[in-house]
Amino acid sequence: MEIQLPNADRSITAYRLTGAPIPFVKHSASDFPRIAYAAAHVVADPLASNDPWLTPAIDWDTTLKFRHRLWDLGLGVAEAMDTAQRGMGLTWSDAQELIRRAQAEARTRSDSLIAYGAGTDHLAPGPNVTIDDVIRAYEEQVGFVEGQGGRVILMASRALVVAAKSPDDYARVYAHVLRQVKQPVILHWLGEMFDPALEGYWGKATHDEAMGVCLDVIAAHADKVDGIKISLLSKEKEIAMRRRLPASVRMYTGDDFNYAELIAGDEQGHSDALLGIFDAIAPAASAALAALGRGSDNEFFELLEPTVPLSRHIFAAPTRFYKTGVVFLAYLNGLQDHFAMIGGQQSTRSLQHLSELFRLADRARVMADPALAVERMKRVLAVNGVV
Repeated sequence: MEIQLPNADRSITAYRLTGAPIPFVKHSASDFPRIAYAAAHVVADPLASNDPWLTPAIDWDTTLKFRHRLWDLGLGVAEAMDTAQRGMGLTWSDAQELIRRAQAEARTRSDSLIAYGAGTDHLAPGPNVTIDDVIRAYEEQVGFVEGQGGRVILMASRALVVAAKSPDDYARVYAHVLRQVKQPVILHWLGEMFDPALEGYWGKATHDEAMGVCLDVIAAHADKVDGIKISLLSKEKEIAMRRRLPASVRMYTGDDFNYAELIAGDEQGHSDALLGIFDAIAPAASAALAALGRGSDNEFFELLEPTVPLSRHIFAAPTRFYKTGVVFLAYLNGLQDHFAMIGGQQSTRSLQHLSELFRLADRARVMADPALAVERMKRVLAVNGVV
């Protein structure tokens, strides 16, 4: 298996594939010693008659089939999150339809772990937006998710960043929302590397100061918080916060750079997982978690550690473009018939980036059918003038 790939110096040389694909083996969540959610992407419909930059078109059948694949592997689905281009092409109206359809699919199975993002993305940030406006926006989305019978992942709010004058405003908003939820939620602190509009979240300039505000909110409402996902790409910050959480509150790692060691944990605790990269490496993640459940720590790291360089590449700065790599790998693996994204975001990464992704995916053993991957990579290369 060989393919001609471009290099950083603009030369084109042969790359020979060496990775033996990790097999697809069904598991149940009970096989795993950690709760593990994969933040799932949506599949665009490239045959729709629309303006891709302005009007999303979704292939619902393929999108929902992908959720069943994750459940078959024992993984939970974190639905309508930023991996699904939430607030980055996927509107609240589209997210509502996604939540409705995903919840209907989840009801057809007894093993469907799923939770849904609820935020304020239908409220445009601006100088006239008040804290009460933000509260009402959260109430609307939380009410919709719970009205569908779903569990809430409480997403960070761009509008709150603009409206808040101090950390007290964050505490007020979260207290109001958490007092009303029907069952404990997962909080989501998304760092500015994923969404620049969220810089300064919790009303503090540094992550360490912001952590104190967030921990105070959690401590005051621990009975309404199942856990928190932080996406700051710093294992040190995650571990420091994990050790300060109430005993009943989980840490869900959102660190796509250091997830293997954070999930494995240390003598003082571990992280569960809510990761966008698990969309792309689902069979490897499933097999590794099953190994951890059997007490085979060495096998856990042997399976998962080779995926870390791939993840770091997919989530490289500008990190907000990581979804392109996730979808590209789904295309290479035959999980969708095209490399198209809502909002035309397949254009956010270079051919060089995609070529290196191909190499790293092979080394991580996460290309299910190498022959198909080579064929599809050649198509992409040809479109870009490499034949």
